[in-house]
This record gives sequence, C-alpha cells and structure tokens, in this order.
Amino acid sequence: MSKKYFGTDGIRGMVNDQKINGEMFFKFGLAAGTYFKNLKKIKQIAVIAKDTRLSGYTLEPALVSGLASAGMHVFTLGPLPSNGLAMLTKKMKANLGIMITASHNPYHDNGLKLFGPDGLKLSDKIERKIEKLIDSKIVKNLTLPKNLGRVKRLENATDSYIKILRKNFPKDFSLKGIRIAIDCANGAGYKSAPKLLKSLGAKVYDVGVSPNGLNINDKCGSTFPKKIKMLVSKKKVDLGISLDGDADRIIICDENAKIIDGDKIIAMLAGRWKRKKILKGGVVGTLMSNFGLEVFFKKNNIKFLRANVGDRFVKEKMQKNNFNLGGEQSGHIILGKFATTGDGLLVALEILFSMRKGEKASNLFSTFNPIPQVLENVTVRNKNIINSLECKKAIKESKKLLNNNGRILVRKSGTEPKIRIMVETINKKLLLKCINIVKRSLVN
Repeated sequence: MSKKYFGTDGIRGMVNDQKINGEMFFKFGLAAGTYFKNLKKIKQIAVIAKDTRLSGYTLEPALVSGLASAGMHVFTLGPLPSNGLAMLTKKMKANLGIMITASHNPYHDNGLKLFGPDGLKLSDKIERKIEKLIDSKIVKNLTLPKNLGRVKRLENATDSYIKILRKNFPKDFSLKGIRIAIDCANGAGYKSAPKLLKSLGAKVYDVGVSPNGLNINDKCGSTFPKKIKMLVSKKKVDLGISLDGDADRIIICDENAKIIDGDKIIAMLAGRWKRKKILKGGVVGTLMSNFGLEVFFKKNNIKFLRANVGDRFVKEKMQKNNFNLGGEQSGHIILGKFATTGDGLLVALEILFSMRKGEKASNLFSTFNPIPQVLENVTVRNKNIINSLECKKAIKESKKLLNNNGRILVRKSGTEPKIRIMVETINKKLLLKCINIVKRSLVN
C-alpha cells in the first residue's frame, strides 16, 4: 500500500503547496507527537533541528505547536546536520527527532525527516500509522490544557554534536599541517563543519557558509561539484569536501581537483576496514551503485548487496544482514560502527583519519575504474508516466540494445517530480542512445 505523505526520505515538497505549509506541519507535529506519546515513554520529548531555508521560520513554529498540543516537550536546536539531530535524539533519550529539511533540493522546497529514539529513520509501518493520525480529527489528539508540552531552545547543539563526533577518534587525532577546502552548501553544516575541522588543527578554506534563506544548494554543495573543484585548484589544498543542504551527503575532491563520488569513497572505506579487521559482514549499496564497484568487491572477497535507492533502505538491509558499512553513489554513506544514518562530516573525519600519515587523496581513492554511467533526470507532470506503454516499450528496446552488456534503471524520484534514467555500459555511444530512447518516451 502506497503512502499518502511520506516518500523515500520523509516528507518533502514545495513550500506553501499541499503538504508543506503551516497547517499541515501542525498536523504532522500533532500526529507524530500523539503516536510517540502513546508508546508510554516517560520523558515525552521531541527534538527539532533544521537546515537554513527561509521557510523553516514559518514551518518550525507550526510543528512545535502540534507537538506541544499533543503533550510533547520540545527542544529546538536550530541549524544542525541531520545526523547531528539523530545523535542528539539518542543522547537525550528523546521519543523522537524531527529534521526540517529538503536535503539537496532548492530553497523553495522543504520537508521533514523523522527519527525514532534509537536515532533510526522510521519504518514504513510507523509512517503509515502516523499518516492515519494526520488524517484523523484534530480534536481527538489534542491533550488537556494541564498536559501541554513545554518548549525550550538549546544553544549548545553544535558543540554537543562536534563533541560526539570527536569521541569516535583517538584523543591525539590532529589535522595540523593539512589544508582542507570545504563547501557547506549554505546549509545545515555551515557552522559545525568548519568549526570541527579547525578544532582539529586544519587550515580550512570554506565556501557556502553564508546562508540567507534562499541560497541553500544554489550552485554549491555536493550537487554542484564545480564549486569545490575551483576552490581546491585555487587554494592548492590536500582535500576538498562538499556537503549537501542537510549535510548527510558528501562528495570528495582530491588534491588534483578530481571528484570522488560515493561509490569510490565506499570502496576505499571497505578496503581499509577489511585490512583493519573492522568491516562487519560486507557492504550494502543500491541499484544505482556502479557495476565497477561490484567487480571491485568480488576481486577483494567482500560481500556486496544492493538495496533500493534511499539511505533508509540501505540502513534496513545493513541491519538485516548485520553489516556495518553501506551507502549510495550520491554520497549518503552510513558508517554503522559510529552512526545510524548518513553523515558527511563523520565520513570526512574517517577519510582524514586515513590520510593523517601523509597519504595523498588521489592515491587513497585509486580503488577501481567505474564503468561509464549516465544519470539523466527528466522533469515530468505526472510520475506515473513511467507505467505508460510508450515508456515500457522504450525500456524494453534499450535493454535489447544493451544485450546483457550493461544495465538500465528507470525509476521515479521519491523527492522531486522527476523520472531518473540510469544507463551503464562500456559503449558510450550506445549509452547515450539508450538514455535518449527512454527520455523521448517521457517528454512526448
């Protein structure tokens, strides 16, 4: 059964349209608060963080009002990476954590990511239960006046998050002498990322640290790698780091200004963890993971499983198979040894820890050669066009042309009005031909 409000990664959409407005955020807060309050936890606490979108100022008060109206006590943390919220939700023994963000989307979108008391994203089953409460009569879920929740702002969330991250590494871990460029996408990591790296002694050159409510992900961040490449070239640094709007994704740029995507980061980490004997079980990727990554794992005798696209599905498969490493090509990488969800800063620290003895990033990431892959995003009015006869014929024709010498994956975006087309094959001309065949079936 499909869900009404939740997508592959929480709730997301255009601000002041249908789902993403003050009225709906009050209902979301009331419903989520009611569900978790009914679990009979003693504390009845909800923790809220957000990215830097202008709409956060209108949506957060509505969400707080809904939670408090359900009888939940609310702590607001201000701008903080998604995994920072997950970590503090767990540390504070809260009933739930809610991140107000639309991740890598433009400023005009916003949404919610919900985390349970264990710091994990909610299951489909719980999301469906909350959806039922969203559509129930408001008066049914309002608490008595004497039981209304209280609201408090915590000013030390960034420092608490940094402290947790640093505890995962030896006390003598230092970045003195290392030059780092970082692009924070004018998003949730704009305070914590430079502060963390500087606290470890690195020389930091930062961009995307001047949010104005409208410039999040705007020609910056992990979806616009050109920015970090330019900064790395200009400042001649040892490593470039690029985050997305809620800092749960990371893309790396080596000292030669070459972009390193999530697949290459995962390959490096898996190889290192195996050598250190801390890799547990194997690695979980997604349907989008490059076939070259799969070949690399086979050569190195590392078990590899694919999950549906979305870091929540990666985490679920990691848990099911007792693995401690997984992630996506886009840069969502879950270090199960340390975290419950993707965290760009945590991954950056693990990479820098690997480089601390002077190894160059270009050498560190020379793990495998990706098979040529193209991802095309096609904006559509109705994502159900993917089920049309024309689209199905186009996919069938493309598969026939590939003749088992490549892969094609056509899927709906879970967060945007787009169809995503991915084709992999050594023959680059054939690759583009297959992309265009499917693309034409979506725009006609």
